Amino acid sequence: MRERTDSDGDVAWSGPCGHDGPVVATRSLPDVAELVALGREQGLDAVGVASAEPFVDARRELESRKARGLHGGMAFTYRSPQRSTTPEVTVPGARALVVGARSYWRSRPAAPALRRPTAAVARYAWTDHYTPLRLALDVVAQRLRDQGWQARVAADDNALVDRAAAYRAGLGWYGKNANLLLPGHGSWFVLGSVITDAPLAEGGSPQPVPDGCGSCTRCLDGCPTGAIVAPGVVDARRCLAWLVQADGVFPREHRVALGDRIYGCDDCQEVCPPNRRFDRHRSAGGPASDPRDDPADGRQEAEVDVLDLLVATDEQLLARHGRWYIPRRDPRYLRRNALVVLGNVGDPRDPVVQDAVRAALQGDDPLLRAHAVWTARRLGLGGLLRLVQDDPDPVVRDELVAPVEVRR
Repeated sequence: MRERTDSDGDVAWSGPCGHDGPVVATRSLPDVAELVALGREQGLDAVGVASAEPFVDARRELESRKARGLHGGMAFTYRSPQRSTTPEVTVPGARALVVGARSYWRSRPAAPALRRPTAAVARYAWTDHYTPLRLALDVVAQRLRDQGWQARVAADDNALVDRAAAYRAGLGWYGKNANLLLPGHGSWFVLGSVITDAPLAEGGSPQPVPDGCGSCTRCLDGCPTGAIVAPGVVDARRCLAWLVQADGVFPREHRVALGDRIYGCDDCQEVCPPNRRFDRHRSAGGPASDPRDDPADGRQEAEVDVLDLLVATDEQLLARHGRWYIPRRDPRYLRRNALVVLGNVGDPRDPVVQDAVRAALQGDDPLLRAHAVWTARRLGLGGLLRLVQDDPDPVVRDELVAPVEVRR
């Protein structure tokens, strides 16, 4: 089959080997400017179009980092680099990407007047920003489908390297913390694409956005665990944003650095000069929140109650925090993280804190008992350890003798 364009600008498909035959399909040529405007109308802050050619450099980098163990067991685009860097795997005959960015910046609300220990949530997870992103992209995809083309949305999944697509579409440059920064706006964005077989990028992809980081190294210097091991290279085995999502024992050497974080880590973004300039601009003159996507139930979880995480049922935890990534959808990992945070922020003189540690030490889950041992020792509550002095689990026994930095 070959493609030809008729006098009305429609694309028609003629017979095999270049010999004209009966037209088997007619599709309207999409208007790129119209698609970009449509995406903006749906709430996207930036929209660009790029070629759907394979991301050869990104694939090579993913495979290299995976071979070096820098993925830390993370699946995401590391699961199948060939798939996530080849748009045609998702949409056969893919020729173009319509890439969108949607801001999730919000000013951090004042800390609640609670005497109970609280834990911080990274900005992107205060509420669900990916659903409105996908809905906006799907409106663009539906326009393409209505015109006879294939189109599928890919966002925050294994189908596409989102940042590489946004970079190719000319939305921003790669920061040294590996995030994509949009000129004048920084990196507070979720990203996604529409993969289509429509010929939207026949003139090629736009010129890359020039690097805006220069000699700045604040994100490398500001990472609490030194996870940014080189400009643009993050070692997931040290990255707190990944470690709270990984299964198994929380690495002992990074527990104190976790501080009060229960989900995600914004440190490398908060010290970034383009982000700080944008923060000041928005805080001074812009809205503290965006009415486009205020959650229907009014909840924006900038902080959560640590003790409540430890006493809530599995069903309650999944109902409240189920949109977070939780290994195997098992709430034990939320409790594991909460125990580490409690060791960093809890008041050891508070009877409620003591009761929470005691309950975890007496629980049925050896993973939680092991982390409760660390919490008790970190808080100087060594008297509670008699509850596990004869514990048969090797992970618990290891925690009883491992070095611990006691809080002062």
